[in-house]
Amino acid sequence: MRAVEFRDNELKLNKNHEKPTLAPNEAMVRIKYAGICNTDMELIKGYMGFNGILGHEFVGVVEDVNSDDKSLIGKRVVGEISAGCNNCEWCAKGLQRHCPNRKTIGIWRKDGCMADYINMPVETLFVVPDNLSDEEIVLVEPFAAALEILEQLHIKPMDKVVIMGDGKLGLSIAFALSKIPCFLTMVGKHSEKLAIAEKENVDTVLFKDFKIEKEYDVVIEATGSVNGFETALALTKPRGVLVLKSTVAADKPLNLAPVVIDEITVLGSRCGQFKPAINYLSKNKTGIKSMVSKIFKADDALEAFEYAKQKGVLKVLIDFS
Repeated sequence: MRAVEFRDNELKLNKNHEKPTLAPNEAMVRIKYAGICNTDMELIKGYMGFNGILGHEFVGVVEDVNSDDKSLIGKRVVGEISAGCNNCEWCAKGLQRHCPNRKTIGIWRKDGCMADYINMPVETLFVVPDNLSDEEIVLVEPFAAALEILEQLHIKPMDKVVIMGDGKLGLSIAFALSKIPCFLTMVGKHSEKLAIAEKENVDTVLFKDFKIEKEYDVVIEATGSVNGFETALALTKPRGVLVLKSTVAADKPLNLAPVVIDEITVLGSRCGQFKPAINYLSKNKTGIKSMVSKIFKADDALEAFEYAKQKGVLKVLIDFS
């Protein structure tokens, strides 16, 4: 089978990778689309020391199941990226993403989905509704991460909320929050990206025209930069909430005194649950598919990664069908 691998600091397309063998209670999924994520771009720079098949965003069709229940065969599915041990307190709470023994496809301890096939634990798969396209379903993982904010935080109708950053993550958050009754604004540096949020009736402002004032009840930092964090902190009103949706690799000292002085709640937010994300996308018309910048055939996967590096590019998909 074909597989996009990162091994020994080299990104390569292996056209003769061995097809995976099913373990008990696993399903073999034939991949239709796989998405390139910012995490993938970091992995090929050496992040996490990963070696193996990349990718954790996918939509596919189940071809085989190694269990007595064969009902998944032929079904179009998407899958949670982390599988836990099912024996610890985190797994008991349904928070497998925090399991100390977890395996995360294409990131940690397990090959990813940028291949013709991937084997997945049956319990991590979700059958997807017919009214959602493959392009929408492959974006369930980032959308679930955005929707997780609403699992962690109650946004009230009179709250002023601002999303800092107009990349894939920021736009996913805009899609997730656009139907919430609040005063929502997105701030970014790219008018063409902000235009996508505007179609969801989200107010937008170019960063160069944005006034920095401590007047927001909820500030969502989605730039992943030190400057973005500092700006987000400067926007959060006393007793407000600063949501960190992206990791910030600080290469300079950070002044955290305002967190104490203004009694700001800092909320880390990472992955989200797939079931509510699928349900939301199925029942609410969104323009999430507009985030797909280009689709490449699997044989052109290396070209897809080069394209994904370009400025202004949002989501790039690889077609394994």
